Amino acid sequence: MRQVVLDTETTGLEVSQGHRIIEIGCIELVNRRVTGNHWHFYINPDREIDNGAFEVHGISTEFLQDKQHFAELAEDFCKYVAGAELVIHNAPFDIGFLNHELSLLQPPLAELQQSCGILDTLLLARQKHPGQKNNLDALCKRYGIDNSNRSLHGALLDARILADVYLAMTGGQTSLGLEAEQGADTAAEQTEIKRIETGKPLPLWQVDEAAQQANREYIEFLATQHDDPAWK
Repeated sequence: MRQVVLDTETTGLEVSQGHRIIEIGCIELVNRRVTGNHWHFYINPDREIDNGAFEVHGISTEFLQDKQHFAELAEDFCKYVAGAELVIHNAPFDIGFLNHELSLLQPPLAELQQSCGILDTLLLARQKHPGQKNNLDALCKRYGIDNSNRSLHGALLDARILADVYLAMTGGQTSLGLEAEQGADTAAEQTEIKRIETGKPLPLWQVDEAAQQANREYIEFLATQHDDPAWK
């Protein structure tokens, strides 16, 4: 089974107000294991970013000026997600923005529901934990997942964290290379949470050169915007 854990960042909250996508991050799972085949791009939205949105993700209009437009990436993105089940936290938000971008193309492309399944982890979390906070930070705390690097939101980082949260909610961290016990039910059917044993090396995410270069460009840009020597 192929799944794509997906997150986006945008210029603002409402598609109806003309807001656009500025970052897409995707993590591929095959049979509940992270493959290392991820998809990540920053996107030039051809509009200003709301101050409130900037405070959440820290991505500025200036940083995006030399990035590709969605139209240049759309075909590659659609091929990447085609046939997969998309795993998204608060799926109506991200799907709404992505479908809007697809509708603006010439010619327009079909909505994602036509080629992908959709799994909303927010709805799943509300079913499992009714009456509790179920945002990504709360779920990380509940399932013991380290999100200490998440001072700002970022699509690829949030997709990585969501992959861990989703696997923990639905049967354990099998994507990180943990073998199921002999005779156990399949990971998708298990209800207990398998945790990484202490004292063992932590698994590492493999990131390709394109993603590393995008991250370096963003850090270099931030260094020009801040006096804090931590950015230097």
